[in-house]
Amino acid sequence: MDKTVGIVGLGIMGGAIARNLIERGWHVIGFDTDAAKCTELAEAGVAIVESVAHVARSAPLIMTSLPTPAAVESVAKAIADSGAPSRIVAELSTLTLADKLKFEAILKAAGHIPLDCPLSGTGAQAKMRDLIVYASGDSAAITHCGQLFADFSKQSADLGVFGNGSRMKFVANHLVAIHNVATAEAMILAERAGLDAKMVVELVGPGAGGSRMFQMRAPMMVEGKYEPATMKVSTWKKDMAIIAEFADDVGCETPMFTLTQPVYTQAMAMGLGDQDTASVFEVLKKTLPTTPKGGKA
Repeated sequence: MDKTVGIVGLGIMGGAIARNLIERGWHVIGFDTDAAKCTELAEAGVAIVESVAHVARSAPLIMTSLPTPAAVESVAKAIADSGAPSRIVAELSTLTLADKLKFEAILKAAGHIPLDCPLSGTGAQAKMRDLIVYASGDSAAITHCGQLFADFSKQSADLGVFGNGSRMKFVANHLVAIHNVATAEAMILAERAGLDAKMVVELVGPGAGGSRMFQMRAPMMVEGKYEPATMKVSTWKKDMAIIAEFADDVGCETPMFTLTQPVYTQAMAMGLGDQDTASVFEVLKKTLPTTPKGGKA
């Protein structure tokens, strides 16, 4: 197999993936509009090129990890207009289904094979290859990408028709939103009960009440340090809007998810947009009243 891959978007996720692939013998050709990111990744061994079209002409497999729908559409058009032969293009970002389908249509019309492959995991997990690839689209193309996915993730799955990857990601992120706020609430409960916060992290995390979000975010809450962010509150707010739209489209009420949304909104209002989403602990610490014994505030 030709172990050459192109990556468009070298941010937190794309950059971590690129580094892992280089360590596993891949020739990674990369592009990003941020010159600083390009310089950093060039030092790690990524072959930086000057355009998306250059990536498309140089790599049989391409992955895109981008921050906005506009960027994804622009990159899809650049690949389509590049004159490159048929490429497999795996889109890793979290977008609405409408945006993913637009991406699919643009590339299919130009003879390429688009895949919808959002990732479950944070930037910190990406560094450790602790990701799950929710792949959907052409099954033969997904099979062809098996070794690629295995070299930067712990698990991947073929979920069927294009778009099912995003549907699975929305379900996963729905839980992340709830577990993150639930972790903050539990840590405040522990704090007000006079428990040793570090012991709570050590003993609750591996137990029945623990979750991956608890294990990742509770230690940050104990330290009160939310940088560098594994997921910025501002980015997460965008993802939550996508999930809410998806739930509405399929006619499913999500009362617990809905209850978490004001917490993240308040985090933005408190100037925590660039902080890790674990910073919702600071929101609850500020907004949750203390009720005296006996239950009367």
